Amino acid sequence: MIDVQDFDKVDVRAGTITDVKDNKKSRNPAYVLTIDFGEEIGTKKSSAQITTLYTPEDLVGKQVICCVNLTPMHIGSVKSEVRILGTDSEQGVVLLQPTEKVKNGDRVF
Repeated sequence: MIDVQDFDKVDVRAGTITDVKDNKKSRNPAYVLTIDFGEEIGTKKSSAQITTLYTPEDLVGKQVICCVNLTPMHIGSVKSEVRILGTDSEQGVVLLQPTEKVKNGDRVF
């Protein structure tokens, strides 16, 4: 169990995917996503293993929910700067997204 002060350290924001490419050096099939989080945070990249349910065409323009304050990690040759949130579901990873269009960078709590 964590307390609310620990939870408040996690910075989760909404962003819009602006570009999608294959992560050719990832061990498992993955995309390199460029995500716009607005003026305060800017544009960040992430590698995500979401190729089972999503095509690049499905993803461009889609708003997603991401943790933006984790230490970056390298996946293949990509510096993954944010963690995209989704469910580990029977059919594959299902992305979390707002049900209404929101401003890029809006905080999730």
